[in-house]
Amino acid sequence: MNRFHKDWTEIKTNDSWAIFKIMSEFVEGYERMSKIGPCISIFGSARTKPDNKYYQLGVEVARKFAENGYGIITGGGPGIMEAGNKGAQEGNGKSVGLNIDLPFEQNHNPYIDQEHNLEFDYFFVRKVIFVKYAQGFVILPGGLGTIDELFEALTLIQTKKISRRPVVLIGHKYWDGLIEWIKEAMLEQEHNISPEDLDLFKVVDTADEAVTYVDDFFKNHDLKPNF
Repeated sequence: MNRFHKDWTEIKTNDSWAIFKIMSEFVEGYERMSKIGPCISIFGSARTKPDNKYYQLGVEVARKFAENGYGIITGGGPGIMEAGNKGAQEGNGKSVGLNIDLPFEQNHNPYIDQEHNLEFDYFFVRKVIFVKYAQGFVILPGGLGTIDELFEALTLIQTKKISRRPVVLIGHKYWDGLIEWIKEAMLEQEHNISPEDLDLFKVVDTADEAVTYVDDFFKNHDLKPNF
């Protein structure tokens, strides 16, 4: 057996054992989240500081959703995630943090309910929990992780792997360039999406607009468990 074959065999063996860790993360996540009730997932940058307008918008929109009876799910870290959890507590709502073990940036923020603080090693398990237990998605400015989470939600809705849910992007100034590229490149130039796919999300500038969009959505759609 040459060295490459031996190393590859060991890697595959380690992958097999990792399945048990993955299963345990799914089981714990499902059991703890299924007891919480309707939630809104809030995505955004971990690098946004408290004096930033988008941080303050994150607090406001989370507070308003919490006052309307929703729990708030965030990635559990600093920045926009912290803002979401802070707003949830200010609105007397359930404040959930789905933390991920990263070599930088990620430490859980102090505004997560102790009983709703979950820890993950695997991004894909965490993303399943984000989507499975959210009645809607609010996306504030962020980086690669935020874009990944946005398109994950849109893809699952577009392909009908999950039922239709409201997706709200906050901040025209931040998002309009991306939206124009989607319209011009994806839709008009290459026809990689359909015109109706543009209706899967809404761009707004204020917390009130975001809450109203979600409220209006559920006037015509059932608010029901996703599980």
